[in-house]
Amino acid sequence: MTSKTSALKTLESSLLGLVDRSKKERQSVHYAIPTLWISDKGPLKREEVNPFSFYLGVLKKVLGASRKPRKTRASSGGEWSKDAVVYNMFVRTTAAFDHNGNGTLDLPLNNDGLRETGTFLKAIAMLPYIQRLGANTIHLLPITSIGKDGNKGNLGSPYAIRNAYELDENLSEPCLGLEVATQFKAFVEAAHHMGFRVVVEFVFRTAAKDADWVREYPEWFYWIRDDVEMRHSHEQDESRYGSPLFTKEELEHIHHEVRNHKFDNLHPPHPQYQHLFTNPPTSVEHNGERYIGSGPEGQRMTIPGAFADWPPDDNQPPWGDVTYLRMYDHPEFNYIAYNTIRMYDAHLAQLPNVNRPLWDKIVGIIPFYQQEFAIDGVMIDMGHALPMELKQEIVQAARQVDGDFAFWDENFSITHKSREEGYNAVFGFLWTDEHHPSRMRVFCQRCEREGFPIPYFGTPENHNTPRASTRPGGLIYAKWSWVVNCFLPAIPFIHSGFELAETYPINTGLDFSQEQLRELPSERLALFSAAMYDWCREEQFTSFVSHIAGIREEFKDIVVDTRPESFAMINAVNKQILAFVRKASPGKKRIAIVTNANFSGVEIVGVRLETDLKEVKDLVEKKKYSLQNGELSAQLNPGQCLLFEF
Repeated sequence: MTSKTSALKTLESSLLGLVDRSKKERQSVHYAIPTLWISDKGPLKREEVNPFSFYLGVLKKVLGASRKPRKTRASSGGEWSKDAVVYNMFVRTTAAFDHNGNGTLDLPLNNDGLRETGTFLKAIAMLPYIQRLGANTIHLLPITSIGKDGNKGNLGSPYAIRNAYELDENLSEPCLGLEVATQFKAFVEAAHHMGFRVVVEFVFRTAAKDADWVREYPEWFYWIRDDVEMRHSHEQDESRYGSPLFTKEELEHIHHEVRNHKFDNLHPPHPQYQHLFTNPPTSVEHNGERYIGSGPEGQRMTIPGAFADWPPDDNQPPWGDVTYLRMYDHPEFNYIAYNTIRMYDAHLAQLPNVNRPLWDKIVGIIPFYQQEFAIDGVMIDMGHALPMELKQEIVQAARQVDGDFAFWDENFSITHKSREEGYNAVFGFLWTDEHHPSRMRVFCQRCEREGFPIPYFGTPENHNTPRASTRPGGLIYAKWSWVVNCFLPAIPFIHSGFELAETYPINTGLDFSQEQLRELPSERLALFSAAMYDWCREEQFTSFVSHIAGIREEFKDIVVDTRPESFAMINAVNKQILAFVRKASPGKKRIAIVTNANFSGVEIVGVRLETDLKEVKDLVEKKKYSLQNGELSAQLNPGQCLLFEF
């Protein structure tokens, strides 16, 4: 393992050796990259390069650049999050490319011994591109090693974590002759050198069914009889394993109790379901496909897959490649259900029942990545479903290592609770409201009336939702959403591929209809199989993203202000017009955002600005508009947005 300060130099040395060898041996490697990785000027195409010379050139530029200083306090507790502009990478897909042009992503390597799925080396090469977009923070979906039991697709899900302390070997370039850990260190070091912060997503309540911990710590997992068959989604047979089944009356009782925060009378699964589960085995072996446990009398058992835990009748497909970890141990709760893994029953969630060795192992994960790789923050997947006491321990341990470490909550609620738990930001619910103009108006009214207690992400999509470009309005809506999100008191969040007008989702976990789920089987999704973006897509709008991000940067001090008094709605008679003002103290500069939220039709805008100016200049298209006594009248194209300083 190289030291923290030498990873980039080690990588540079390796590439120098490969360049020299290719020259001596006169190797001819058929390798192309998308021109967007190099520049946003010129035609979108594949460009042939010598891979080793290309990546060496990128490293030299990174090492030669003046390291950007950070404006931060040593112990600000991760509050730099409110100033973030985030680019979200699923490295395996975001940095994937058909380098040899044979029409497919070769697995695991192409004929030249190079990966075509994404790697940390290629992610380094993308840093200048990401910087051009206006981002200053990179959020990585899980990068840890992936299990195989129950895998959907040809690569498996990054959420099926085999070992949280080990990185996914498939994110390395074998030709470099360097450990994947060294290559990730180089990525973080390069990102820091260019002024980025790096936030990594972690999963703490689930693991792969063939996780490394199974053999050593079988008591950390739930087990069922090996003869139990799996239940299909349309079946109601409780003798088969699946999510627990409840009657309509039982569901009503469950929701009532949870709404009222009464966890001492939660309805358990039916006895027939509970009896599918066994005590942990006394010995464990791997049969080449999965782990099999044996009891004291020779009973055979296996680890069951997971399912969406809330609401109890959620329609998400089962997560057959992961299982839930046993956070508490109590003989009366020896089963997986909403009341043991999410809405913890009050009789279960007691200090004597804590699975202490497991908690200690989980608490140690983030400090390990801080000390080994110098990451700047984490997004905790389903952090709101972890026991509160465990979350407190996780936050405390990380902040002892780095007082400026950030915690982000993958939570769609924006409440004080996340702030109280130590988080600096939440994902929020804009992705579900933004394509509904009426909901968006209500959202903006709340910004004006009371604000939000914690920073949230401004984005129309994430890796589990439909792509913005598939929503009503398509590309017009996607561009509109970027403008609005850049000027809300939000953290702009680019889910990679958004800027390319990608239409194919990474996963179908949220907001998909049953028909869409049938059309998009798991094995065809990037979360489980090799996939790449269309980097030569003509509809891409990367320059537009950069342009709007640049305007936002000019008004950053106003935009990041979360106080309600910094936000004011602009009344418009035409309800298709969504308009608001961001402002500092009276007499200081202000910016007006005036948008047509009709993505299919032209609309007439008539709004009044509090100004004596006779004209204003739109910062988006540089066009001037006349004002009559502060009144702006104009015709806006579908989804058109105007930005005025006044």
